[in-house]
Amino acid sequence: MRRYWQLVRIFWSTAIAAEMEYRLNFLIAALSSLGNLAGSLFGLFLFYRTGYTFSGWSWSAALLVLGIFTLLQGFAATFLAPNLNRIVRYVQEGTLDFILLKPISSQFWLSTHTLSPWGLPDLVFGGVIIGYAGNRLGLGINNYIISAVPLLFSLVILYSLWFILGATTIWFVKIYNATEVLRGLLEAGRYPMVAYPSAYRFFFTFVVPVAFLTTIPAEAMLGRGQVSWLIGAGVLAVVLFLFSSGFWRFALRFYTSASS
Repeated sequence: MRRYWQLVRIFWSTAIAAEMEYRLNFLIAALSSLGNLAGSLFGLFLFYRTGYTFSGWSWSAALLVLGIFTLLQGFAATFLAPNLNRIVRYVQEGTLDFILLKPISSQFWLSTHTLSPWGLPDLVFGGVIIGYAGNRLGLGINNYIISAVPLLFSLVILYSLWFILGATTIWFVKIYNATEVLRGLLEAGRYPMVAYPSAYRFFFTFVVPVAFLTTIPAEAMLGRGQVSWLIGAGVLAVVLFLFSSGFWRFALRFYTSASS
């Protein structure tokens, strides 16, 4: 484990040094994130402008969900997209061979080799929204600590879904469209699940687990999270992570390498 942490430090310091050669990109990324956030706030405002509220969700409570969603966007842009979207290129160019020969877990290498600081604005904006909404709701430090566990589960779930999709590139080299479909489905996490009809709530809970990404951590932060749902989020996170590892090993059995 110590060796892996040292590798992560080397990977990320090298990646940041390379990305900082194009510092204007950070300003562009910040403006883009700000524009996306403004659009999300405007969309939420359209629901609440006439006094309508989602059942059990005030304006400030709904902002918590949006803040968590923005945090997850930043996490995906910083850690997931720069790494997992490259699996396609490694397979196409045959450079996955060299990764498999390294004396470390190939899944670890593919998941942590680089990062992009251009997702940091979303992380900052998400934190600001959560802090603002929490202040209006009178939340204390205990509320944030309690929500850290389901939020960790949501990060694991998001990573696992993304990695499973990335692993399918062994069979289907061009998975960009599938990645965009996943992104589109995850957009539903901008709003509490009660905003959707019953059929959609079932789909976004038990088929594509969007509810476990944003709504459940927000409910935990508000102090009204049900233990059964928290346990379910933990079980889902563990199962999906183990499945992603097993699925990757299964997919490699069909990888013929560049030289065969």
